[in-house]
Amino acid sequence: MLILLPPSEGKTPAAAGSAVDWPSLSFPVLNTYRAKVLEALGTVSAHEDALTLLGVGASLRDDVDRNTRLHAEPAAPAHQIYSGVLYDALGYRSLTPVQRRKADESVLVVSALWGAIRFADRVPAYRLSMGTSLPDVGRLATFWKPQLAEALKPLTAGHLLVDCRSSTYAAAWTPPPAQTVAVNVFTEVNGVRKVVSHFAKHTRGELARHLLARRGNTPQNPAQLLNAAKEKWEAELVEGSARKPHALNIILPN
Repeated sequence: MLILLPPSEGKTPAAAGSAVDWPSLSFPVLNTYRAKVLEALGTVSAHEDALTLLGVGASLRDDVDRNTRLHAEPAAPAHQIYSGVLYDALGYRSLTPVQRRKADESVLVVSALWGAIRFADRVPAYRLSMGTSLPDVGRLATFWKPQLAEALKPLTAGHLLVDCRSSTYAAAWTPPPAQTVAVNVFTEVNGVRKVVSHFAKHTRGELARHLLARRGNTPQNPAQLLNAAKEKWEAELVEGSARKPHALNIILPN
């Protein structure tokens, strides 16, 4: 089983430590492309209109300034750098050592800067969204799509892929539909379902934690994933097709 996550918008910078060690990152075949994105990001972040070009507000000026020196910034494991609703709900630090090892093996973060990384990969905090377009790179989801398709293809063989990414990050890599289950979160009022956003992130984080921490066999197919989800939530499975992944719909109480 692989759990696909988006990065968090907010990131917690490492207080100290060495800079990113490129050869040690997972999927080193992506390093050439990572370097190209990092260089373009540094150039844009040094521009006088950097905030506008990156689509962020003035409160994030320090984050954007940090983008100009990422080669030298302290790095830390991705599970420490990424923060926010989903990652708080996953709660890596409170997992047992065995569960943490499972998370390091099972979680894949699709990133606008790094393409794809594992939880144990050491990276610096940065500010960049997959919806951004950079000079000489273009729209990042489009840039990464062929690179991730090639680099991650060997990883998917025989695995159930639990896709907890947002649509912005899902656009950067389309895993095999037959093996993939996209996780959706709804509330239901008087028989009418509504998509939720904030609680969707939280619930996806809770689902990831549940799959990492629960006892019993790891789900190997969509039906087993549904049964695991039903241990905590009302849920249903919508069958996919040759071109569309399965969907796990979690319905939260109103």
